[in-house]
Formats: sequence, structure tokens, C-alpha cells
Amino acid sequence: MVLGLTPGDSVLVVSPHHDDDALGAGGTIARLTADGIDVHVLAIYCHTHPGSDPGIRTAEFDEACNVLGVTSHHTAWTDTAAAAGPGTHLRELVHLIEAGPHVSLRALRPSALLLPAAGSFHQDHQAVHTAGIAAARPSPHAPRIVLGYVGPEDAAWGQHTDARRPLAVDTSGVWETKAKALTCYGSQLREAPHPRSLATIRALDTAAGSFVGTRMAELLTVYRLVV
Repeated sequence: MVLGLTPGDSVLVVSPHHDDDALGAGGTIARLTADGIDVHVLAIYCHTHPGSDPGIRTAEFDEACNVLGVTSHHTAWTDTAAAAGPGTHLRELVHLIEAGPHVSLRALRPSALLLPAAGSFHQDHQAVHTAGIAAARPSPHAPRIVLGYVGPEDAAWGQHTDARRPLAVDTSGVWETKAKALTCYGSQLREAPHPRSLATIRALDTAAGSFVGTRMAELLTVYRLVV
């Protein structure tokens, strides 16, 4: 049982870009879906820029979500002004996460919300974190669990400043599923020693496991935990 959730519960994972959910919480997602929990992924931004083709990124996202076994996934903004500059569309972003028509807190009433943790160097991740915390404020559809995940670039480059990461998910038994999902993102993975390489991600998850006495783990920041 992961996070105290049981079949019938659902989880909303908010991902700034198409690969961030797998990079930061792919093992946790795989554990949840293996336990029969419905996981829904909302990817916020996808826009054209050098090295990013929306068609390729969307196909990679579809494939990775299938590998992880998520129930549904949706991309909100593709090649829009909001996708290019999310920090200037914060009000729209809060509404999207809280009450969007497809995959949102109001539509799903999830038991848990996973979003990027505070302290990222990436301005898009900062915007999603700020909006997600606002969207999850106490309300009839607020999740009882709100957790933050950290991507390998934040972890490897030492940019992550939020020290509240007391929750560990043992991903030893599902790490190969996470790795398979990550390999779907062929346009985004890099060769070691880049933080976005399979070798670096494996090393980071192994180090996280060593902190808690498991072979592999993902460390999550707790923002709300109602038991």
C-alpha cells in the first residue's frame, strides 16, 4: 500500500512538461498503478522551440503514460501564449489545476496531488508549484495528501532548497518500469553525466534508497498529509 491509498482512490499528478512526472515521480506512479490506484497526469505546457517538437513530445508522453499504467493523461496548453510564458498566466494556471474540464481537482476529487516541489531552478516548475499549492487550498475538492517531487536536474545541480523531504517511496520493485517510461522520451534524455541520463537518475534513486534502507527510492516533500 503506497501513501495509505487503496483501490478506488485516485491521484492527480501535475507535470510542467511532458516528461517531468516520470523524471521526478515515475517510480511512485508505477507503485500506485501496480496497487490499483487510478493515476491521472496533467501536463501543462508544450510549445515549439529548438529541440522540442510538440508532435514528438506528445507521442513520447502517450507512450510513457501507457508504460506507467496511468488511467488518463492530458496536455493543457500547446503552442499558446500561456505555454510560452506560464509565469505571466498564473491565474489561468491555478484555475486549470483546480477546475479544468479534463483532469483537475474538481473533476477528479483525488485523494492525493503530486506536483513539482518548491525550489526548482526552472521558472515553469516554480509557476506550477505556486499554482498547485493555491489550487489545493482547503475546499470541498481539496486532496488530503499534497506532495512535491524533485527532478534530477534540481537534485543533481543542488538547486533544490526545500529541505522538507521526509517521505520516501520504495521504488526498488518498479524501477525498471520507471526506466522503461523514461526511455520513451528519446528526444529529452541525454548521455551521462548529464542529470537527465538514465545512469544519473539511477544513481540519484539509489542514493535516495540508501538514506532509508532500500535499494531504490524517491524522496517526496510533504505539504499536506491528513490521516
